[in-house]
Amino acid sequence: MNSPPETRPSDIERLVRIMQRLRDPETGCEWDTVQTFATIAPYTIEEAYEVADAIERSDMVDLKDELGDLLLQVIFHSRMAEESGHFDLADVVAAISDKMERRHPHIFLGAVDGGHHLWEQIKADERGTKGYQGALDGVAIGLPALLRAEKLQKRAARTGFDWPDPSGARAKIDEELAEVEAAASQAEREEEIGDLLFAAVNWARKLGVDPEAALRGANAKFEKRFKAMEAEAGDAFAGLDLDAKEALWAAAKTRE
Repeated sequence: MNSPPETRPSDIERLVRIMQRLRDPETGCEWDTVQTFATIAPYTIEEAYEVADAIERSDMVDLKDELGDLLLQVIFHSRMAEESGHFDLADVVAAISDKMERRHPHIFLGAVDGGHHLWEQIKADERGTKGYQGALDGVAIGLPALLRAEKLQKRAARTGFDWPDPSGARAKIDEELAEVEAAASQAEREEEIGDLLFAAVNWARKLGVDPEAALRGANAKFEKRFKAMEAEAGDAFAGLDLDAKEALWAAAKTRE
């Protein structure tokens, strides 16, 4: 098998120099120079989602562009960190290289044992060195709520706090749904809806379903059918009553 082509150093160096010029306090871009980690973070998240979107659409041309946009985010954060004396891009690359070698000792370090169980043990050891003590420590707060719920549940499950089979998780949904219906205020209703969504994620996890991927699929399906309804009805769509729109929905579903 051929080895993957190495990234030409000049390519990365060019991008690093571009960011240095953009961030120059005297001659740089007026937008780039005033950005901070906090103001750039939403763009970093957005670019990661746009990468995922290109993959979902199997658009390799767009994927190339979106990966470039995501790489720029790494360069941007690294440059700001370098300016404040924390670390630079070389430190970022060294850290992830060290981590990957450390987490794959059977590949890089000659260890006999390996596999996913060792990966998880090494990750647990790393959390310990960071001062994490509880099983849920270190689950990023900035994750999308659905994904974070699943990660929290998986962490809890490793300690034995988990339903033995999907039926317990399914029953919890009925319990939470009843509590939503019994809520006496909007604040209580919001809290119970959150519990219901959390329970739905738990049931999906127990069934071996990725809830984030499942919801993305449902979003895409809804969008496709709704656009088909609009195309079928044309300008008259907004003025149709609900029964007519339901009929258009059913027709769009049948055509699939």
